[in-house]
Amino acid sequence: MANTYTQIYIQVVFAVEGRQSLIAPGHNDELQKYITGIVTAQKQKLIAINNMPDHLHMLVGLRPDSSLSDLVRDVKASSSKFINEKRWVLGRFSWQEGFGAFSYSRSQLGAVIRYIENQQKHHAKKSFREEYTALLEKFGVEYDTRYIFKFGDE
Repeated sequence: MANTYTQIYIQVVFAVEGRQSLIAPGHNDELQKYITGIVTAQKQKLIAINNMPDHLHMLVGLRPDSSLSDLVRDVKASSSKFINEKRWVLGRFSWQEGFGAFSYSRSQLGAVIRYIENQQKHHAKKSFREEYTALLEKFGVEYDTRYIFKFGDE
């Protein structure tokens, strides 16, 4: 799109179905490289990515002619297929329906990148449920506790 100039930075967070801890740490690098390929193939810029056994964070530079929902749908569908083909889990792997998306300015990118890179350290102190609801509240996103991520113990 000629004469269109944007800077759209979005952190996306989504969970494993049932918030089960199914992604073994030994698979993190391969999964993250695979997802990077999906994002790049969609002509988006992946700035940071990290996952825990039960969820994933990615920071993307989004093009203005793109749909975030389409990008996340494709990332989740393709990476689920990849994980299933690799047989990394017993049974069928899938990501949970829905996602969180939070926008940032360029001046905030350093802090967001560090936050994503330090997920393992961060989750030694705070559960994913606490982290996710804190993000929703920090950004003033209204939510109904019945419809945010379903957890394996519910």
